Amino acid sequence: MIRPSLIGFHTASPVSRRGKLIGILMTAASTAHAKLAAIREELNRTFLERGDLIDGALVAMLSRSHVLLIGPPGTAKSMLAEELCTRVDGANYFQWLLTRFSTPEEIFGAVSLRGLENDDYRRVTTHKLPEAHIAFLDEIFKANSSILNALLTLVNERIFHNGRERVSVPLITMFGASNELPDEEELTALYDRFMLRFMVDYIAEDFRFLKMIEGSTPSARTTLDFAELRELADEAHAATIPGAVLRSLAELRHALAREQIIVSDRRWKNSLAVMRAHAILFSRNTVTEDDLMFLGHVLWKDPEERPKVGEALRRIVRGFEEKARELLIQSQELRDYAERAWESEELRQRAIVEAHAKIANILTKFDRLLREAAEDGHTIADADTMRAEVREIQQAMLRRTLGA
Repeated sequence: MIRPSLIGFHTASPVSRRGKLIGILMTAASTAHAKLAAIREELNRTFLERGDLIDGALVAMLSRSHVLLIGPPGTAKSMLAEELCTRVDGANYFQWLLTRFSTPEEIFGAVSLRGLENDDYRRVTTHKLPEAHIAFLDEIFKANSSILNALLTLVNERIFHNGRERVSVPLITMFGASNELPDEEELTALYDRFMLRFMVDYIAEDFRFLKMIEGSTPSARTTLDFAELRELADEAHAATIPGAVLRSLAELRHALAREQIIVSDRRWKNSLAVMRAHAILFSRNTVTEDDLMFLGHVLWKDPEERPKVGEALRRIVRGFEEKARELLIQSQELRDYAERAWESEELRQRAIVEAHAKIANILTKFDRLLREAAEDGHTIADADTMRAEVREIQQAMLRRTLGA
């Protein structure tokens, strides 16, 4: 099924004052970000235990990427794709279940009889995939060769060869779904076109299951128009990626290679667009390590690689955090050393003074670590709490030194 297109890009009228124009643009930008945040929240209330998938779907829209959903039927995969499409005013949606017997006519439209009269083998694409902005193809890897060849060009280059013409298609994002991964060589190229990959299962928690069973009608349905979506996509394209994040990406590439996980150069290149879009999803114009962590949904090929990719990301991205925790543990060990039972008061005092001096040095190292992390564009989870604990241990040693 496909809804009629109501597409209309409107160009703002020129204004005489530059300041007024900037104000209008800033207001429009904040409005678009607010709507995006509201859509994200509303989708999370509707689709339970699908947080990462919802983020992935929104990131895909902002980066013009495609999403692959792997899992059993009845997990709301197609429902999420259609719901996402309805959040873009005037967007066309196309959905189809593919089988071995599916024909190109079902996906791309019937052959035009009038075209045949003019020796032009073209299709009537009305209400079919070439006119869709968001599409959902279920059991996509069951496509036969004739459909597969056309799909490759359509999803990658956004081009549909229709008779003598090369037609640009408006496709923003395609959702592909399958119960299993492809095992045929000819499907590898199509599989690689899906930048974001998610394993989807049934709801796990009982309280969320009961909430899903009871159901509820959303109290609000926030939508974006095409101009707002384009604005957000432009912001994503312009988002800054710090050198530290790029260096972490190179380090991650080597770490995955050691695990025999080889990622194509094209996928590494396209992963930058995913990180930028993820940053915009959280109203940031600079990519951080949190966006790098989202590549856990991009860099695996086989499901068995997912935990290895996740672990490599945690080791690299959370490196500053691990160093901070090591410093905290060292402070705790020095405190325990000073507070142990000593043979004499003199030995106890000497141990306290020694612990105080070393913990003061650790505190200096901690502050240096925080500065280095900030300069490299990294954030350290619970940094303030850990530093405060180190500081308190130091102060406790100082009080003991003074005989308090």
